[in-house]
Amino acid sequence: MKSTGLNEQNDKSHILNLPLQGSHVDRTPHTHERWLVAKLVRMAGSPPVRFRLWNGEVIEPQVLPARFTVYLKDPKALYTLVSNPNLAFGDLYSSGRLDVEGELPDLMETLYRTIHQARQKWPRWLEALWRNHAPRATGLSEARENIHHHYDLGNDFYRLWLDQAEMQYTCAYYERPELSLEQAQLAKLEHVCRKLRLKPGMKVVEAGCGWGGLARYMARNYGVTVHAYNISREQLSYARKQARTQGLENQIDYIEDDYRNIEGQYDAFVSVGMLEHVGKENYPALAELIKRSLKPNGIALLHSIGRNRPMLMNAWIEKRIFPGAYPPGIGEFMALCEHGDFSVLDVENLRLHYASTLNAWMARFNAAEETVCEMYDEHFTRAWRMYLAGSIAAFRAGSLQLFQVVFTHGNNNQLPATRQDLYTFPAAPEPT
Repeated sequence: MKSTGLNEQNDKSHILNLPLQGSHVDRTPHTHERWLVAKLVRMAGSPPVRFRLWNGEVIEPQVLPARFTVYLKDPKALYTLVSNPNLAFGDLYSSGRLDVEGELPDLMETLYRTIHQARQKWPRWLEALWRNHAPRATGLSEARENIHHHYDLGNDFYRLWLDQAEMQYTCAYYERPELSLEQAQLAKLEHVCRKLRLKPGMKVVEAGCGWGGLARYMARNYGVTVHAYNISREQLSYARKQARTQGLENQIDYIEDDYRNIEGQYDAFVSVGMLEHVGKENYPALAELIKRSLKPNGIALLHSIGRNRPMLMNAWIEKRIFPGAYPPGIGEFMALCEHGDFSVLDVENLRLHYASTLNAWMARFNAAEETVCEMYDEHFTRAWRMYLAGSIAAFRAGSLQLFQVVFTHGNNNQLPATRQDLYTFPAAPEPT
């Protein structure tokens, strides 16, 4: 098996979920196994899904005509699925023991919607059995391991399906629906810069800079200097090379360090796509950090996946893809601002923009599927296909949101009277 760049513990979990080798299951399902399938469908809100079992037998939905087919390839797959669908569905799909006929994002969106309604009637014991677990710790040492697990898979992997302009692994801004992924990502960067009211000569600090695209955009287009913090060595290597190539190394300092070690005062504090990894127990400390990092008239912007109410991350996503992840509820987001005695200036929800972004990513990922299999293996490829499809579904169904929150010190009066200046001309670049 080729290395996936994942840690040893996760490699073992891959082995545990590999399909049965050389086995052929054609026995007739037991009566109680058919009952389990029917019960599972009812607990999921009777979605329009048929089940095909390991011997070819088909169980049709009782309420709506089937739009999708879930194929369980061995009896143990059924028992695993029933034990905790939140974790098992992704594991079984990744290992090839469960397959889907129909568009995977559409199936996942349908399930999210029907389960959301059905779970209101679940007994407490079922909620406990199928619960999502608390996210892993996000302390200094744990945060580095969590980031390594996801972001240090290799720049060549992400380059296959992210935008070619700035390698943005966060929500784009589809100011017009016909924008390409590259145009929409540049529009996002411009939208962020306008909200920060950047001017030449300002000092900006960025917490969690990814591949450094926002820092380069701010330096190149707004004439600011940037201190950009990140603990992913793979990403920083790429960022520094790009800054040198673009002649921006004198304006940008890419720092391999945790955001908690930010020092100095700045005209703007920005973080795009990092809050999900901070852990809500660390929000008060983050608020204090932003408070001491912002100059008296400084502005901060946090861009993060979130929720309408507090909820744990899906067990499979947290365990296999994003360890330590916790998207905050909007109230938790505001509590962070309250702790720092900040004045919230703007809250924008870009939920459907993220669904469009993920659609573009998945199309490119699917086009590069053979290459991904060669770089890693089929299990890895199926897992990431499930992750992207499930994310599309979550943003479509509204179980995930994307918040951009702009705030400043509570006593800062040096503010524009309106937001009209954000929209004086299009954020997206014109097609070339």
